Amino acid sequence: MVFRRTAHAAYDTAYHLVWSPKYRRHILTGALAARVEQMFREIAEVYDITIEEMEVSPDHVHLFCSFPPRYSIAQVVTRFKSLSARAVFREFPEVKRRLWGGEFWEDGYFARTVGDKVTAEVIRKYIQRHKEDPDSQLDLFG
Repeated sequence: MVFRRTAHAAYDTAYHLVWSPKYRRHILTGALAARVEQMFREIAEVYDITIEEMEVSPDHVHLFCSFPPRYSIAQVVTRFKSLSARAVFREFPEVKRRLWGGEFWEDGYFARTVGDKVTAEVIRKYIQRHKEDPDSQLDLFG
């Protein structure tokens, strides 16, 4: 990761964030998956979030990112989830039939900071290898 600056802060942060569509439905495929990835990149650009790695899987997303300390993890996740959900329902109205209740994403999320044992490289490998062999992923953290 790169040492970054804002007008009032210098920082070097890295977060691994994961969340799922409501009911962990396998709906993030094809055009919808491509659009979600594009939306995340657009949101990141607007809010000064650097996405190092991203994987949009059918039933969840992984982001390895850095953002200024003026944002909390909860604020960043909320921005990604709320802005993308609104756009998905507008652009893909058929998705509402698979997700009752009017929500696109699950309420919760996973967040981990990169530290001593879980390095940036470990997270990158985890995300890059995710599609190839999902069953071996936890071996990277052992």
